Amino acid sequence: MFQNRVAVVTGGAQGIGKTIAEEFRSAGAHVCVIDLLPNDYFVGDLAKQSDLESFAQKVLADYGQVDFLVNNALPLMKGLDTCTYEEFSYAMQVGVIAPFYLTKLFAPHFAPGASVVNISSSRDRMSQPQTESYTAAKGGISALTHALAVSLAGKARVNSISPGWIDTGFAEYHGPDAFQHPAGRVGNPMDIANMVLYLCSDKAGFLTGENICIDGGMTRQMIYHDEFGWTLHGGNDR
Repeated sequence: MFQNRVAVVTGGAQGIGKTIAEEFRSAGAHVCVIDLLPNDYFVGDLAKQSDLESFAQKVLADYGQVDFLVNNALPLMKGLDTCTYEEFSYAMQVGVIAPFYLTKLFAPHFAPGASVVNISSSRDRMSQPQTESYTAAKGGISALTHALAVSLAGKARVNSISPGWIDTGFAEYHGPDAFQHPAGRVGNPMDIANMVLYLCSDKAGFLTGENICIDGGMTRQMIYHDEFGWTLHGGNDR
């Protein structure tokens, strides 16, 4: 299904993005990664317009089209007390502007059956203190998803995924950390990569403009003091 298709993955040098890129490669796709970290395709800053344009030019020079665009790169997480204007702007550039601009650059070159998958977060609907830059960016990309789905109707399907607690090192958790999830465990990158490949497949051909929260049910379970192993101490959980 993905043999010789072209998959673009931002932030694909580590964590969830790396697993997504590996799964596309295993399925036979050509994978084009952009990341600040060293990788085998393109090292660049998603907050820089020139890097986005250079990256897009390379992808199109190498392959001539894009089948799948996965906007995964993580924005900066800082909060009200410490986040500067420049830092908040940088988070928006990486988390919202870059996905928009890459979609714009690649839109004329989307292959038939193209799919865009934006990686949001369950923080698009819930928060911890002092996370405003990250949370705002993730809320932005969730809204951007349905806007792009309408604009790209007939050209590409656009969906987003909101991961919950995903341990990028594939660690297994027990006790309260697991119990607070109705699924009984903390997530791992394969939980997200599997959905990305599904959304890019023909099996999801009638699915667009949707956000899918993959969090083991964590945002659905109400947790009170002294329930599920969690106790409130001085205003801080656990």
